[in-house]
Amino acid sequence: MIQFITQLTKGIYRKDIPKTYKDLVDYLISIKALKGKKTLKLTSDYLIGTIDINSKGVGFLTPHTGKKDLLIEPEDLNGAKKGDLVLAKRYFNRNSRPKAKVVLLLKKAFETIVGYLLLEKEPVIINIKTGKEIKTNIKPKQLKKLPEHSVFKLNAYTYEIEEVLGVLDDPKVDEKISLALYDRKEEFPKQAINEALSFGDYVDKSLYAREDLTHLSFCTIDPETAKDHDDAIYYDKENRTLYVAIADVSEYVYLNGVIDKEAQKRGFSIYFPHKSIPMLPRALSENICSLKENEDRLALTFKITFDKNNNVIKEELIESIINSKRKYSYETIDKFLEGESPKDKIDEEILKWLLPLFEITKQLKHERLQKGLEFFSDEIKMSLDENGKLKKVQIESETPSHGLIEDCMLLANKAAAKMIDFGIFRVHNEPQRKDVQTLLNNLLPFGIDVNHKDNVIQTLKEVQKKSKDLGIEKYVDKMIIKTQQQAKYEAHNSGHFALGFEKYTHFTSPIRRYSDLTLHRLLKSIIHNNQKFREFILRNIESLVVKISELEREAMKIEWDFYDRKFARWANERVGQIVKAVVVDTKEPPIAKIEDEIVGARIFLNRKKVELFEKVNVKIVNVNLATTKIKGEIIENEDKI
Repeated sequence: MIQFITQLTKGIYRKDIPKTYKDLVDYLISIKALKGKKTLKLTSDYLIGTIDINSKGVGFLTPHTGKKDLLIEPEDLNGAKKGDLVLAKRYFNRNSRPKAKVVLLLKKAFETIVGYLLLEKEPVIINIKTGKEIKTNIKPKQLKKLPEHSVFKLNAYTYEIEEVLGVLDDPKVDEKISLALYDRKEEFPKQAINEALSFGDYVDKSLYAREDLTHLSFCTIDPETAKDHDDAIYYDKENRTLYVAIADVSEYVYLNGVIDKEAQKRGFSIYFPHKSIPMLPRALSENICSLKENEDRLALTFKITFDKNNNVIKEELIESIINSKRKYSYETIDKFLEGESPKDKIDEEILKWLLPLFEITKQLKHERLQKGLEFFSDEIKMSLDENGKLKKVQIESETPSHGLIEDCMLLANKAAAKMIDFGIFRVHNEPQRKDVQTLLNNLLPFGIDVNHKDNVIQTLKEVQKKSKDLGIEKYVDKMIIKTQQQAKYEAHNSGHFALGFEKYTHFTSPIRRYSDLTLHRLLKSIIHNNQKFREFILRNIESLVVKISELEREAMKIEWDFYDRKFARWANERVGQIVKAVVVDTKEPPIAKIEDEIVGARIFLNRKKVELFEKVNVKIVNVNLATTKIKGEIIENEDKI
């Protein structure tokens, strides 16, 4: 829906209107909300946007065009709720600000609702997000036959039960809840699975007119448990050329085909601690597309050549066939970088080029950080037992092997961005001056006194330096990240603030990101000089990038929700126990993050007055498994950090 709505606001060819939206378009034409002959476009009187509602019931419409919010009186909301996507008509009063009336509800904030059963005097179903009762047409007699805390997926429009997910008390229901909240599912349509299987298990390179690079000692470097290998690298020392090979997914996923339509719905792979929910059928993502060890695979490869000072002097994109000689984990590469000896001849051959490449990437990173930012990385790695309960949480910091791969991928992404002027860019806009000033004001009590310079990067670097001296860099970095605008996909380039790049895109993960798959198609149309296909890809690209950005946010929310559910189960078994935590948000109710036996869990505090970064001992007093909220009571204060 988001993609189609964006097309309407910018103009859509009549022949591009999906059949599913024909009735909607006819209605919009009948009320004169759309105009045009060959191309239909929303008239200036009508706006499409998202509803927000304040505590007094007054609504505000945030238009998708980026224009100013419009006020909507309670009687003009027409049943719309917070987060709903609506069509509204603008009207003006001489003595007041511009207002709007909701004409049509286009899409609810959540297409599905997840509820759970409470067997009280009468059985009721409670919305797992809001804690409010859901009115359904299901008879109490039917509900009484089910176990208490049964979890349901309901249609947000009809409130009918679509699926019984399980029982709230069962840890294995968590992934089903997290996915259902955003109407996601693990299973693929049968037709998509069959199409993926039809490509077989191996590549016969004699069938392809591509550059054969199978003799080069490529390797992949990924997490230990990775099954979907998007990228492989090789460095030619003699010619000072880096090869960044990326799985050529577009060779198997045809535009508007069955698999493509499903991939476009998903947008991104979702990663839980114990499994992934892939964007593509596993027959592709973990098999024929994946750059598996000792298997010939199709790739789109950037050849990036350096001069003697390690400046990039040439970039060439080729269609290739590669054969990865070794699948490495980050841990293994880190040991090699620390001086551990190779175990066999393949290791010896790879380390001959990998160690010199590492020195180049260290220099590249140093130069990159003159213009860009680097943040303290403490990604959470959660381990579950066989029953789906939280076993342990580790903090994973970036290591030298991560940096090596990251800078190789950045080079390829930058090279790809140079090839397009309009298409799909990864953009990150500079934070607003007032937000940076608010950050600086909030940090003054901690002795971080920094003046707002014209160069925002240098201002934030100074903040980072002072916070590091005080030993609070990981907390301050999170505040800096919150201050910044969110990175997103756009059809027009506006640069990447945090990286310090004038032009940037995502090229290196087509197995798990639809953005990269789209870019691959665009780049192949360029290298083959296929103007017709290129125009077809770009025709609705502005609406596609909006949809992809939305799907990216949803994928992140699904992963966070799952983590919160596991934290809540852990805390529920420890009600009454005291844990160490650090205050990370002082707004009411204040929030602390646990830094004890486990790390990362949010706990809502009962005390109103706390100080940011204050270390506290907190007794776990209440846990709501449905909403994932952990509530705590401060026992005694320790020192500030």
